[in-house]
Amino acid sequence: MVKAYLRYEPAAAFGVIVSVESNITYDSSGKFLLAPALEKVGVWHVRQGLCTKNLAPSPASRGPSLAVTSIASSPSSMIASGYADGSIRIWDSEKGTCETTLNGHKGAVTVLRYNKLGSLLASGSRDNDIILWDVVGETGLYRLRGHRDQVTDLVFLDSGKKLVSSSKDKFLRVWDLETQHCMQIVSGHHSEIWSIDIDPEERFLVSGSADVELRCYALKHDLVDGQPVSWINGDSSTQNKWEVLKLFGEIRRQSKDRVSTVKFNKSGNLLACQVAGKTVEIFSILDEAKSKRKAKRRLHRKKEKEAAKGAAEVMENGDTNHGTGEDGNIPLVTAVDVFKLLHIVRASKKICSISFCPMTPKNFLATLALSLNNNLLEFYSIDSSGATRSLSFELQGHRSDVRSVTLSSDNSLLMSTSHNAVKIWNPSTGSCLRTVDSGYGLCGLIIPQNKYALVGTKEGTLEIIDMGSGTCLEAVEAHGGSVCSIAALPNENGFVTGSADHDVKFWEYRIKQQSGQDTKHLTVSNVRTMKMNDDVLVVAVSPDAKYIAVALLDCTVKVFFVDSLKFFLSLYGHKLPVLCMDISSDGDLIVTGSADKNLKIWGLDFGDCHKSIFAHADSVMGVQFVHNTHYMFSVGKDRLVKYWDADKFELLLTLEGHHADVWCLAVSNRGDFIITGSHDRSIRRWDRTEEPFFIEEEKEKRLEEMFESDLDNAFENRYATKEEVPEEGAVALAGKKTQETLTETDLIIDALDLAEVELKRIAEHEDERNRGKVTEFQPNVIMLGHSPSDYVLRALSNVHTNDLEQTLLALPFSDALKLISYLKDWTSNPDKVELICRVATVLLQTHHNQLVTTPAARPVLTVLKSILYARVKECKDTLGFNLAAMDHIKQLMASRSDALFRDAKSKLLQIRAQHSKRLDARLETKEEKRKKKKQKK
Repeated sequence: MVKAYLRYEPAAAFGVIVSVESNITYDSSGKFLLAPALEKVGVWHVRQGLCTKNLAPSPASRGPSLAVTSIASSPSSMIASGYADGSIRIWDSEKGTCETTLNGHKGAVTVLRYNKLGSLLASGSRDNDIILWDVVGETGLYRLRGHRDQVTDLVFLDSGKKLVSSSKDKFLRVWDLETQHCMQIVSGHHSEIWSIDIDPEERFLVSGSADVELRCYALKHDLVDGQPVSWINGDSSTQNKWEVLKLFGEIRRQSKDRVSTVKFNKSGNLLACQVAGKTVEIFSILDEAKSKRKAKRRLHRKKEKEAAKGAAEVMENGDTNHGTGEDGNIPLVTAVDVFKLLHIVRASKKICSISFCPMTPKNFLATLALSLNNNLLEFYSIDSSGATRSLSFELQGHRSDVRSVTLSSDNSLLMSTSHNAVKIWNPSTGSCLRTVDSGYGLCGLIIPQNKYALVGTKEGTLEIIDMGSGTCLEAVEAHGGSVCSIAALPNENGFVTGSADHDVKFWEYRIKQQSGQDTKHLTVSNVRTMKMNDDVLVVAVSPDAKYIAVALLDCTVKVFFVDSLKFFLSLYGHKLPVLCMDISSDGDLIVTGSADKNLKIWGLDFGDCHKSIFAHADSVMGVQFVHNTHYMFSVGKDRLVKYWDADKFELLLTLEGHHADVWCLAVSNRGDFIITGSHDRSIRRWDRTEEPFFIEEEKEKRLEEMFESDLDNAFENRYATKEEVPEEGAVALAGKKTQETLTETDLIIDALDLAEVELKRIAEHEDERNRGKVTEFQPNVIMLGHSPSDYVLRALSNVHTNDLEQTLLALPFSDALKLISYLKDWTSNPDKVELICRVATVLLQTHHNQLVTTPAARPVLTVLKSILYARVKECKDTLGFNLAAMDHIKQLMASRSDALFRDAKSKLLQIRAQHSKRLDARLETKEEKRKKKKQKK
């Protein structure tokens, strides 16, 4: 019989408030803050201080969990999150569901940005590419290529008609999205550009790098619209015809650290500059009158200095030197006159990201949210006098990595230790029950009855914690070095500690009632001490309390009798120190994990090594047996949790989920779940399910995953020369080839083959019926009652819209020709016109040369040319009619109601006014051109 095991799967992850890989951002309402939490996006209700939702990918794929690397919120309830593998997920924040997944990038997504309407999404990545996505159609439009390094930020301009991108290649690029080309390359930065942003009125674009100054650019289209910006950049006639961004000036920063983020608030009167340190510089943006006055004062001071310098030269040389101001006496307004340093916000730790709240609070200019690198969210209220911290989220997680996790005897409580706090959790819900200030806790133990806990610290003290009140009762000076390990003595009121001061100490604890008080107090007393020859790293006591195993810094494990402390065995074989060990419930086996990446399984009766297993790719940090079995779990610095059979020496499962070194491990008494703690500050619970699995099947799955992970190298020759991206930029397809697209291509080919066979059967049946042989036709049951044409259309419709191009690109020409022959039959279905047009366009662009030279394709293409244009025009007319009707209804609702569409009327009037201004400006320019032509004649 083949032995079956029960599978463990990820069940919960808690303890992470905000991770450092991504940015934070508010939603459109300003009530919720979106914060990355490793592979999840936490939706925090700011006023309540609670995480109301966690947007997490479904655990359908049991691969490694990918960290969120970028977040963007749309004007509606939609949220976009980018991941380390280049995928993008669109979420509905109200429902908490994933609406679609977009695959196109080959590197981690570094920036996401919606346009004002929320219909387009631009994404930049470490693969140096920018992709424009149609959010409504859930598909990629095109890929913009031109940057030579990672894209760091994106900004839409001119109502989404243009896009500005920044990169580590020190250049800004302006892209025309209507013609899909790079229309301007802006240089000037001496180092990598990390962030750009534009104010809501689109007057200024500010970019930040490692330079001492922020560079500010004025936008050309403001001048075309007749906006009053002549005070900004002077005469517009000096601008280049194709120039969109023109340098307006430089803003001097206070900090010498590189810029990490620049952000305008929603009202456009503040600019925040976050550096790669602990400070955020807040600049106020002055209006036109104040800026002109400031420019005049600057010009006056300059003239005074020049006059003084000229007087000094007259005294020395006897001749005069007259200084002239800027353009005579006309002050030229620059960025120095517009941007004024208002305040510097100083945080306690390094700042990772910032975000302005879109809602302006009363009595304040703005609210600024900060994410810190110690798992903390802070909120600052900014007014004209300064910035004050108003709120912080810190109790739901540790400030640093989790060094130990300990479960209570009934598995109802979980204690975790960190560098300055001990936290008590409910392991089933993941809620934090208590937070206790402490020293640097390296190990812990919960006393039976769950009333008290002991924590061994790096300073050598034993801290006694009252779990009910969440207070530290006493800190006992236990050792002269770090307390590295605590082990309970079974069936006794005692425990053992091992320390770096070479001592192993036996302790007793008693609960005594203090004199003159009603409260009871836990006291500990040292009973015995055993001196060792080296630092003690781990101690373990056998379940029958007969043996104690001590792991030393000299890479050996010494086993002693508990009662007499006499030496029994020495286990040697590890090349580096043993960092963890455990003894099985029956006392037969002892397993040791070491910094040499190996697990060694020993027999405790004779000390013989049963097996040495190369277990992890880095140091093994924790190992523990499942109670009453010889199954065991191990964790390591390679971020993996592994499940082993110690009798067969087989790897059963590999659990992936942590994003950094896994430090500690705890297994429940019944073995129904395990808890792991990591350097990524997360605590994860893995539950045992009722799903059985077999070792051989798991081995096959691991081989398949290795093959799929090397998919890119299988598609493309890794030694082939990569095409050089042109300097002016290029356009390419948005999607990328994946295992899913290949599978969908195979399904379409199978459907085409099946339909071809079915058509032949139908033709043969018609011939037989014409000859007089009356037989009943039996359709193929695989086609589910569909006709051959409908069956192929069904297979094509099942392809995800974002994967359609890559799926069709993988089709051979013969199958593409078959698919084109079906298109004329599908045009009668008005719901499929858009799909048919996309299929026809991709196939024609891909196989143009072969189709032109293939006689059989000409009749089909001729028919398609006449049909498709008419069908597309019908759809366009229908959409236009519906949009006009909706606009009319919106205007009626806006004029009759003040509740639902109260902002619609004002926005409509504003849009119409801007439109009329643009038309007037265009007419004026046309008349001027005509006059110039007449004068020349």
